[in-house]
Amino acid sequence: MQRREFAFGLIGVTALTLNQGARSEDQQLLIKAMGEAKVSLQQGLTASQREGRPISAKFELEDGKLQLSVYTEKDGKFFEVIVDHNSGSVSKSEAITGGDDLAHAKSQSAAMAKSKAQLKEAVDKAIGKAAGARAVSAIAEMKGGRSVASIELLKGGRIESVTEPLD
Repeated sequence: MQRREFAFGLIGVTALTLNQGARSEDQQLLIKAMGEAKVSLQQGLTASQREGRPISAKFELEDGKLQLSVYTEKDGKFFEVIVDHNSGSVSKSEAITGGDDLAHAKSQSAAMAKSKAQLKEAVDKAIGKAAGARAVSAIAEMKGGRSVASIELLKGGRIESVTEPLD
């Protein structure tokens, strides 16, 4: 019995290690692709405001191509706004109607409802504290009963996570 439990534990550790390796590889690809972006995350947040209040934003790889995605909320409805990372203009906006994306958007919106600051202000503050850094993502969330922005910064070829209060 112990051998079987050990084997399952070993399989779990191996799967976790492989998953972390894949995330690390994906992160390295994203870091490399960020060199293509002429638009900052903050500019993307500003551009997306025509579609509603930004509640999260991130650079990501979609089908191997760099994309700047911003979730917004307007009149109780949620949208994924794609901002062109070269020009800063909105290239697409789609309603978020279900699945994990809707659950995440609702959670982010709830955090922003308790905030006094905009997401862009929190990103600007984080960048101000980390000279030479570039924002990769910013997500509104609740932590310890407080509204915060969880921000990932690219600095020196590494991605670091920081938190800025929104309340």
